[in-house]
Amino acid sequence: MRVLTEAALREIFKNKIPSQYYVDQDIIITPSAKQYLKEKKVELIIGKKEEEIKKNVYEPLEIPDERIIPKYKSYEGGAFEKKPEHMTQLYKNILVSKDHPRIVLRGKLDSFQSQILELQVFAHQKKMDQMLNELNEILNFVRDILKAEVLEETLKEFNLLGLSPQELRDQSHQPKKYFGIDHIFPSYEMGEILIKLNTLRSSSREVEILAIKAFKREYEVDRLDIIKALNRLSSVIYIMMCKFKAGLYQ
Repeated sequence: MRVLTEAALREIFKNKIPSQYYVDQDIIITPSAKQYLKEKKVELIIGKKEEEIKKNVYEPLEIPDERIIPKYKSYEGGAFEKKPEHMTQLYKNILVSKDHPRIVLRGKLDSFQSQILELQVFAHQKKMDQMLNELNEILNFVRDILKAEVLEETLKEFNLLGLSPQELRDQSHQPKKYFGIDHIFPSYEMGEILIKLNTLRSSSREVEILAIKAFKREYEVDRLDIIKALNRLSSVIYIMMCKFKAGLYQ
């Protein structure tokens, strides 16, 4: 079964637009193709005989180059003069549906920043300046991750709270060695600050999982720089929890 797309119509019409366009009744016409015909004021006639389909008469129509060159392209194929409401830019002029895994990841990174800001307000109210500054460092780190993903740039090597990625892993795995406390098991008895930090840590794990879904291919994963950064993000927040429980923010 044949399909008539907007891209196909653009190629057929080029610089000449017909007043009427005949198609066989067995052809599937995509919504964007119908919209394109409507915008060009071309009457669509379906179900005519093959000899009548061949009678499509093209009337010359002068169109400036910028009108025939599509402004946007779909990641899956096709082109658009205007950005559809259900789509957004993946990068440059490439469009994807708003539920594309990478767009979902960006949304989660955005909401994660909101959670950091909420905790910063709380830390400021409690006059916990060291925690406030460390949260600001984490906030800027998350913004760097988002920028690298959107611009398709490689994320630079990083330290957080003065710790390398390996040191972050070591300290988060061995709180007894570095902070003199056992691993923290979440409980309402922890108190408000630890619970808020734990919520932030949980959200960072959700972001990491969405990144894996966004960049996973059949046998490998792209953007390991971003996935590694998100993994260490949960580590640094857990380290902050350990520091608070050990009394290092007092």
